[in-house]
Amino acid sequence: MNLIIQATYDIAPEQLKELNGLTGACRAEQISSRAYRLIDAHPHDGVASYCWEQQLDYAYVRPSLKLSDFGLLVMDMDSTLITIECIDEIADMYHLKPQVSAITEAAMRGEIDFAESLRRRVALLEGLEESALQRVYDERLQLSPGAEIMLAKLREHDIKTLLVSGGFVFFTERLKTRLGLDFAHANTLEIVNGKLTGQVLGDILDAQGKADYLVHTRDELANKGKQVIAIGDGANDLKMMTQASVSIAYHAKPVVRSQASYAFNFVGLDGLVNLFGG
Repeated sequence: MNLIIQATYDIAPEQLKELNGLTGACRAEQISSRAYRLIDAHPHDGVASYCWEQQLDYAYVRPSLKLSDFGLLVMDMDSTLITIECIDEIADMYHLKPQVSAITEAAMRGEIDFAESLRRRVALLEGLEESALQRVYDERLQLSPGAEIMLAKLREHDIKTLLVSGGFVFFTERLKTRLGLDFAHANTLEIVNGKLTGQVLGDILDAQGKADYLVHTRDELANKGKQVIAIGDGANDLKMMTQASVSIAYHAKPVVRSQASYAFNFVGLDGLVNLFGG
């Protein structure tokens, strides 16, 4: 296997030497100053703890696996494609962020059913002006580091992109247009006379809904022999991640890291490009 090592800083020679010693890799190839590929590396229990201590991300990848082998990337929105949890920031406009954030965190850890958690959080927003949504988009929403680099590389390989979120259509549709994404699905907030009613319209897009959209989109594309990558950070992403060929836990909760193919604990979304190369 190849061992891909990445960091948010320039990786030092002594770090490579330590990892070479642990894995018996035959050589290290430089991908960039912040990413290396260790060739013919063998698994070693010490790699995980060493990388965590050094704030390095690591992944054992088959040498034959390339980005061009994939046909679809499916990703979560809140705290994955973007740095914020939109509903928490909406709540902040109403001075309710602590209450809403506590429910969000419990849901992402898998302690509360997602649909129930969303109903409880949205109910707290009853009466909030619709303009608060635009303020959150304009003033607080930021893309996660490396997002645009990752998306540009995906376009080079004609890899389709699906944004599927337990968040809200107000944000997913704007991001779809802004970033040139192929598909997007999310929940719709009910708004009457310019104010949120505290209700979600229609069925709530939950963990199973995310998985279903992945399967539907994959089958609709019918990319023969092409694989699927899924990226998420919370328990609500686990079902869709199990439907993918490769799953990536992005700055994720422990329950997600433990079940994903790979974990990016430190680097940005452009770490995907370093995993599989061109």
